[in-house]
Amino acid sequence: MTYSTKRAAASALAISLGMALSACGTMTAGENNMTLYSQNQPVVERSNFALDLATSGAGLSVPEQARLADWFETLDLGYGDRVAVDDPVGSPATRNAVAAVASRFGILLADTAPVTEGYVNPGNVRVVVTRSMAHVPGCPIWDDEYGFERGNQTSSGYGCAVNTNIAAMVANPEDLLEGQHGTGETVIMTSNRAINAYRNAAPTGGGGTTLPEVSSEGN
Repeated sequence: MTYSTKRAAASALAISLGMALSACGTMTAGENNMTLYSQNQPVVERSNFALDLATSGAGLSVPEQARLADWFETLDLGYGDRVAVDDPVGSPATRNAVAAVASRFGILLADTAPVTEGYVNPGNVRVVVTRSMAHVPGCPIWDDEYGFERGNQTSSGYGCAVNTNIAAMVANPEDLLEGQHGTGETVIMTSNRAINAYRNAAPTGGGGTTLPEVSSEGN
């Protein structure tokens, strides 16, 4: 093999390697996913909203309670929101007043308040509303130009539709992180009364009648 032939072969090899590397550099994250696990997962973001109210020895005055209620209504306070009281004095009367206003919106007070910017001035209390939002970053992904995956890998947009819908529909985005904890109470016997009545009834084809009326209040 002559020198020129070797040089041409080396050039061709270098060009082919360069093309392969450039192709690898343009691969998306989905093209590298050879599993059925989605790389497009929901992300939960928290935002804190704070309102400082004037307090007294008796807690919150009626005008301050009305101001707090108007603020809750403006925020459209609802399920999934977390309400906390940052009171340097720790007055039970103030906490009870805030809890009474929050209860109108179906919200219970949290035990601790998150850290917020600045200080609570003397004679004031800070009410903090923590709201969580869930979304899937980068979705939708429409970079699949072929309509199929040549390497039999998972599409780059895999999981976008399902996880985006879950993030949009979940009532409390915090459930995506921790879920709900059980209370230890059971109501199985109460719920099973209707099921047992259905199972114990004679089939209508064999002369049975309609299901009897069973109250869920009895034993």
